Amino acid sequence: MAQQRHAAPPPLKTEEDYIPYPSVHEVLGREGPFPLILLPQFGGYWIEGTNHQLSGAPEPPLTPAPGTRARLEGNHTAKIYRKHFLGKEHFNYYSLDPALGHLVFSLKYDEQEHLHLLLRTRTRTLHDVVPISCLAEFPNVVQMAKLVCEDINVDRFYPVLYPKASRLILAFDEHVLSNHFKFGVIYQKLGQTSEEELFGTTEESPAFAEFLDVLGQRVQLRDFKGFRGGLDVTHGQTGSESVYCHFRDKEIMFHVSTKLPYTEGDAQQLQRKRHIGNDIVAIVFQDENTPFVPDMIASNFLHAFVVVQLEQGGPQGTLYKVSVTARDDVPFFGPPLPDPAIFRKGPEFQEFLLTKLINAEYACYKAEKFAKLEERTRAALLETLHEELQGRSQAMLGLGPDDERPDNGSAAPGFFESFKSLLVPGSRRGRRGSAIGLGSVEEALLVPGKSPSRRRPGPLGSRRSSAIGIESIQEAPPGRDGPAANTDGAGSAHSSPESRRHPDRAERPEPPRDFSRSSSSASSFGSVAEEPDEHPEAEPGRDSRSPSGTPRQCDAFADPPWPEEPLGTPPGSARHPAEPPCPEIKIQLERPPPTPGS
Repeated sequence: MAQQRHAAPPPLKTEEDYIPYPSVHEVLGREGPFPLILLPQFGGYWIEGTNHQLSGAPEPPLTPAPGTRARLEGNHTAKIYRKHFLGKEHFNYYSLDPALGHLVFSLKYDEQEHLHLLLRTRTRTLHDVVPISCLAEFPNVVQMAKLVCEDINVDRFYPVLYPKASRLILAFDEHVLSNHFKFGVIYQKLGQTSEEELFGTTEESPAFAEFLDVLGQRVQLRDFKGFRGGLDVTHGQTGSESVYCHFRDKEIMFHVSTKLPYTEGDAQQLQRKRHIGNDIVAIVFQDENTPFVPDMIASNFLHAFVVVQLEQGGPQGTLYKVSVTARDDVPFFGPPLPDPAIFRKGPEFQEFLLTKLINAEYACYKAEKFAKLEERTRAALLETLHEELQGRSQAMLGLGPDDERPDNGSAAPGFFESFKSLLVPGSRRGRRGSAIGLGSVEEALLVPGKSPSRRRPGPLGSRRSSAIGIESIQEAPPGRDGPAANTDGAGSAHSSPESRRHPDRAERPEPPRDFSRSSSSASSFGSVAEEPDEHPEAEPGRDSRSPSGTPRQCDAFADPPWPEEPLGTPPGSARHPAEPPCPEIKIQLERPPPTPGS
């Protein structure tokens, strides 16, 4: 026998586990009264309110104190920003943590010398109030954030500079709050134990109609202006009437099974299940004593049920028994049921029931299925908020979407990236000039033997300054020698390709000249060559002179073939192919051999 038990696979549940959870048919075969709710055979639900035995006392089962109201639960952290920050002096920051993801941080320093800290992560929002007296020194922003969450691993937080950022942050914080609710209402008659039987009921008993009046008021759906809860208010495809309630600034629409359209021949009644099956919380009303099992209705959304059963109270009026059940991963929600869980019909019962329904939906959001959906939604919204705050803040600084953004970790383009863009054909930067002030190399390389054509500089000059901070190299104080101070177009021999091929030209002596000191801060790499008007036959390698005797600037990157065309020849001028080169050039480039007596 022991070997057989060892060989057989272990059952999911032992025999003892099934004893507390009999089937509904087995229970109905016994003698009543029956409980309002039966747990499924495999469990997965918890029950509140199992005692419904009246003690015989004539006092009403529920007598709340005058003026007391049941507390509505909800996400109170989502209301902190509106309550403590909005409209008050505070500061907002954003950052990106490698592990926690996008972060949005708010802090406020109040008159009582307390720091109000509010940190938003992709999983939750953390809030804390820290007295300044508890800190050894006033912390920086990163240290403040670590007071709320020690797992933060960022170097800095970036300030939010957008004036309307509070609206964006408030919208994110309160996206989990809602003033609109929809609940299903299922009518269970005596002996109904299946989903098809529950949704197939078309008639309403007087007791059920009386209970609907406790929930709210009957409204006509056509042209209804309030919260419709997904019901059709134009064409009447979801029925003509429903039950609606306005409770504590919240609108509630009930999906009543008997008021939704009934389809002949459809055993599942998909028109009814389409609405009730997509609700999170539902009410089950029982005329008589028939247990309800939560797994009677197959739904991925329904997580909690409030079961109400009519109890004839005689002279005490109409009484209702109440039990609550929810899935195991749904936390307990208030207000708690009394013991015994019996209520007298009246406004107190309505307030208790509506509060219980709203709190049940908030509690169901913490279940595993809805928590994962909420986490994905929150992460996406937080990323959008982070990008919006970052973009708006940079726009306030005058940075566009294509500008440099050091805050994102991107650096300005370096020398090699800028120079590389010059050599790429079709590059926009290559045509217009590099970021470090270099002239257009591509234009000079496209037409061999020609200098790049440039317009005459205006009164203020057209020299472009260097982005790397190099001042004008052609500036030279008056009175220096030519070879040492010759820093204009032809004298830039250290950077010119021509000077590399003919080093003797670069070291050619030249008589002293009076240089005009340039007032431009532009680099000589980006200087613009002036076009001579009356001297097209100037000597190559020398500065062409204007009629007034001042030297003209030549382009350092012009590399014409030697000696076909003079460097200062403007494009479009007459060429002289038969003219021999000037003889003085050879005399100046050749040094006389030393004599034996020297």
